[in-house]
Amino acid sequence: MGLLTAACAAYASLAAWLWLTLAQGMFWRTDVRLPPRTAPTRWPSVAIVVPARDEAEVLPRSLPSLIAQDYPGEAEVILVDDGSTDGTGELAHRLAREHPGLPLTVTSPGDPAPGWTGKLWALRHGIGIARTAHATEPDFLLLTDADIAHEPDSLRELVAAATSADLDLVSQMARLRVAGLWERLVVPAFVYFFAQLYPFRRINRPSARTAAAAGGCVLLRTAAAVRAGIPDSIRQAVIDDVSLARAVHRSGGRIWLGLAERVDSVRPYPALADLWRMVSRSAYAQLRHQPLLLAGTVAGLVLVYLVPPAALLTGLAAGRPAIAWAGGLAWLLMAGTYLPMLRYYRQPAALAPLLPFTALLYLLMTVDSAVQHYRGRGASWKGRTYPRPSDA
Repeated sequence: MGLLTAACAAYASLAAWLWLTLAQGMFWRTDVRLPPRTAPTRWPSVAIVVPARDEAEVLPRSLPSLIAQDYPGEAEVILVDDGSTDGTGELAHRLAREHPGLPLTVTSPGDPAPGWTGKLWALRHGIGIARTAHATEPDFLLLTDADIAHEPDSLRELVAAATSADLDLVSQMARLRVAGLWERLVVPAFVYFFAQLYPFRRINRPSARTAAAAGGCVLLRTAAAVRAGIPDSIRQAVIDDVSLARAVHRSGGRIWLGLAERVDSVRPYPALADLWRMVSRSAYAQLRHQPLLLAGTVAGLVLVYLVPPAALLTGLAAGRPAIAWAGGLAWLLMAGTYLPMLRYYRQPAALAPLLPFTALLYLLMTVDSAVQHYRGRGASWKGRTYPRPSDA
């Protein structure tokens, strides 16, 4: 019975990998970059809104890059200091004096109202200022996190892509920092798993039935934000980027999502504990706090990522070449589809066979996210813990 079970699991895993490789929107390809674009005849006005809570560590590397944007049209930066205790607001003022460029407004919204997450409360305040501070509303809003650094032409290229393709939302998955051992093991896989859940090519089809965005860099038409009720319509969302994209999509907006070339996260995750918190704080929220979805996710991770190496070793040890071949081929497909993401992150190909180990870490992080939720500490970020939306 043991070998029969191993054989069934190996064949099922191989079938899953054949389907993922061939039928899941070519999620493994990393060539989805900004669509073809030309400069508009009139450059739209843009308000860059940056929610920031205790970001003094990363702000010197991110905020100057926004102030220094080489943008031909009208643009401004609005940094929303969301109850920081580390001098984030004061540092922002000093950086603006030291790095002249786009005008900077630093504001604070106070504590979030009941039913709001802190980031979306800060975005609401910043968007409100952007829409009322001048005689006319900005044409676009660039919603970008405080740990995201932009090359000088980033805003220009984003706007050109949106206007050329008549897009309401253009989002780029910022290239996350990869320096230490744990970052090398976990970070490229994080983006790989995201693309597997939300294949970029599928998201970008005009007829797409689902939507997603990467919250670190979202260019949004102001008219589309108003039509979708952003951010009020998603005020309870812990995974705000996907919720934002879905709201825009439901209201008839056109969406584009891809990988960034000139937008980078400068936040370090030097220890496994730092990466663990990044994933576990919202993993169970992604599963809508449903135990059955959690069980299905754990089972799926085991079948897809852990069975292949186990089947290969079991088949070799038991002298069952069919089991070994099924497990080995599934593992080969897994590693092969991971290679483009490793190349994108400039990491050695030798890390590709280690993806089952990384998947095991993500499985444990997801389970820990559920445990923390039921202990009353789930979906926490920088001193705030958020209940599930139905309990808010």
